[in-house]
Amino acid sequence: MKKALALFLLTFCFSCQYLEKKVPSEQELLDQQMKEINWKEVDEYPSVTDCEKLTDAAQRKQCFFDFLTATIEQKLAVDTLATMFPKLDTIEVRVTVLPDATLEFNPEFPKDSVAYDTIKIDSILKARLVDFPKVNPALKRGIPVKTQFVLPVIIKQE
Repeated sequence: MKKALALFLLTFCFSCQYLEKKVPSEQELLDQQMKEINWKEVDEYPSVTDCEKLTDAAQRKQCFFDFLTATIEQKLAVDTLATMFPKLDTIEVRVTVLPDATLEFNPEFPKDSVAYDTIKIDSILKARLVDFPKVNPALKRGIPVKTQFVLPVIIKQE
């Protein structure tokens, strides 16, 4: 009986080591988290003060894009783009919102666009799109990040 009890205690003591769970290292946890993060999407899109009151993410995003498009069209309406380039009715503008809340605007032209003076259009855009209202940058896990998107801007309305 004593031998059986000693054998049982001995087996019990050594078997506990096999039940221990392996604790993952910090690097393994970090690698797992990095794989789970969707780097193509942001948690919160850029926003302006007028859109902050909306709680639905889709409405907030649409409000921001509508505000941005309307503001760009308004700033370009006072210029002579429509008269200088009568065939140009819509221009695509690549908007970059940097983490420090600054904006960059670059026109997007088709690769075969020799009909337009791209340098002149670019300089007009850069001259007109200054003093832009404050834009809050996009957030990814609470950290401001750079975002880019292309907006179609109507130059000439009929």
